[in-house]
Amino acid sequence: MNFKKHFLRIDASASVNTSNSKKLGDQLMGKLEALHPGAIVQQRDLNQGMSFIDESWVTANFTPVDQRSEEQQQRLALSDELIDEIRQADHIVLTTPMYNFGIPATLKTWIDLVCRAGVTFQYTADGPVGLIKGKRIDIIITTGGVPLQSPVDFVSDYLKQVFRFIGIEDINIIAADQMNVDADASYQNALDQIEQSYQLNSAA
Repeated sequence: MNFKKHFLRIDASASVNTSNSKKLGDQLMGKLEALHPGAIVQQRDLNQGMSFIDESWVTANFTPVDQRSEEQQQRLALSDELIDEIRQADHIVLTTPMYNFGIPATLKTWIDLVCRAGVTFQYTADGPVGLIKGKRIDIIITTGGVPLQSPVDFVSDYLKQVFRFIGIEDINIIAADQMNVDADASYQNALDQIEQSYQLNSAA
């Protein structure tokens, strides 16, 4: 049986048709699918179906699995689904803009839903240990005027910390920052990063 690469693409931009992060995601996915013909691609648009955690969610999450009511199981169903998508993927592609120096609220909601003690990470005597292993993630970040790695970039290092926290260590940042300063140069720079990351004769 031939192994099929499994990709999970996650889009966080609120824009439907004009998102630069999504357009760059399309370019990256085109490159990856050319490298892996027949690959499985799971897509998750964070503008659809996200729900904030609340007291009922927290209570359900910390109730032992064998003691959860049907209502509590339903309350955690979306979280379980999102975590299953991560587990099934070999390679994750996340596209996100920077909004007001940080990530979109929908992406923060997704993070809250997938970072679960005993499920995607666990506490040990030596500190928390991630339970999601053997994955690679490309994170495409677009900004209007903020340079990545500047003092007011609260996106790139935060996202790297989140994914390392759940066990994903192979992280590649692709930046199209300061789009409002020189959109063409910023976009081309991101395309160059994609090309450098994934030559057609390289493994991905």
